[in-house]
Amino acid sequence: MTRHVVIVGAGPAGLAAAASALRAGARVTLLDTAERPGGQYHRMLPDAYRAERNGRLHHGWARFDRLRRHVLGHPRCAWWPESAVWSLERSDPGDPAPPLVHVLRGPADGAGRDRLVLRPDALVLAPGAHDRVLPFPGWDLPGVYTAGAAQALAKGERVVVGDRVVIGGAGPFLLPVAASLIEAGSAVLAVLEANPARTVARGWGRRPWELAPQAGKAGELAEYAALLARHRVPYRTGRAVVEARGDGRVEEVVTARLRADWSVLPGTERVVAVDAACVSHGFSPQLELPAAAGCALRDTASGPFTEVDGDQLTSVPGVYAAGEITGIAGAPAARAEGLLAGWLAAGGAPAAPELRPLRRARDRARAFAGRLAAAHPIGAGWPGWLRADTVVCRCEETDFGTLCRAADDRAGGAARAVKLGTRAGLGPCQARICGPTVAELLRRRAAGAPGRPAEGLAPATPHHRPIAQPIRLGELARPPRDPHEKENTP
Repeated sequence: MTRHVVIVGAGPAGLAAAASALRAGARVTLLDTAERPGGQYHRMLPDAYRAERNGRLHHGWARFDRLRRHVLGHPRCAWWPESAVWSLERSDPGDPAPPLVHVLRGPADGAGRDRLVLRPDALVLAPGAHDRVLPFPGWDLPGVYTAGAAQALAKGERVVVGDRVVIGGAGPFLLPVAASLIEAGSAVLAVLEANPARTVARGWGRRPWELAPQAGKAGELAEYAALLARHRVPYRTGRAVVEARGDGRVEEVVTARLRADWSVLPGTERVVAVDAACVSHGFSPQLELPAAAGCALRDTASGPFTEVDGDQLTSVPGVYAAGEITGIAGAPAARAEGLLAGWLAAGGAPAAPELRPLRRARDRARAFAGRLAAAHPIGAGWPGWLRADTVVCRCEETDFGTLCRAADDRAGGAARAVKLGTRAGLGPCQARICGPTVAELLRRRAAGAPGRPAEGLAPATPHHRPIAQPIRLGELARPPRDPHEKENTP
């Protein structure tokens, strides 16, 4: 009987998993919340634009296009765009079947979304990650964007977020964001890497011969550097955006020199007039679905990720994971993991000869991820940027002072009590944005304070959500459509 593999996420990892599962003979349902496959890395302009894509800014576009056409045109593949997995229903204890996949199909703001339940033989999770932004005074002003959102608008719609833009944060992702904004017409005033040059050089320079397999990334870096040089965009290390100011929207940002721990060097502040600021301090993996499935998570210096074995299998039978939810390592790593996960989820032979180079590529990419984390870490001194009135939870407008007072209350300072008392993380985003930051601030506040978190309570985490995506009460009240009725009809 043909195995049915459901793949959540159609970025580099998910699309590769679909191609590999099809090659192994499986029937595939590939779904994504976006209208088109590719994820952020291969975000496409709408067909209505009829614009010529710039090959320099779409690395690997030809290969991606061939893969996309092959997968979406395959007779055993059902492509479900604008589809959200709102819940994973675990199997009964002792049952090796993967979770049931509850799906809403249709635009997120549409009124007639279809509710379905898929019963896969294997499940591949590849939902990706989103920007992590550390709070600073004024970060909630209109005109302050995550770098990923600014790039999505530039790449997907040719919309610029501003005419005069400063890009700040940590990591090489700042460079393609700058390139996308320049190509779309923005004047990028500066790209600011918060880590000092010696930290970046130490991270990348350790055992340089290990970078040989990543020569392609060096070529990308050279292209971005050349583009910034042509447009006279300075790239500065050891400097960050630490405040945004404006009346009703951002009008200027304050940048400052940072020490290695990201604490501000007094007297180095500079004011820059802008109409937009783009910030990104790394990425947060989207772990709602792995957590809902019961997958074990592993803690790292960069945060939690989904634990997988050498075959990309999670701790839950029949559930595989690939891409950023297993570690932030870039599109090539995501593709290698997706190819492995898709093949094995489809029942392909684990000892197939073609898997050996994939495993080597995956392992090299994981080593690259470790190097990336060492070169662009998050410094421990960033909370020094905050003032008492700095908002840390934008949905509920909870400020830093309120969070600190609640955390310092010995009677109700446990993380869960603080969350309930301040409502930090209880807004519409359900802690997707503020969750890691609030959790870190509370851990620091509780360090050395005995008796907290309260005995008997599991540590609070922003990833465990019974409902992974918003669903209307009317949609929840309707019974799901028969999963066998036109289950694979696009």
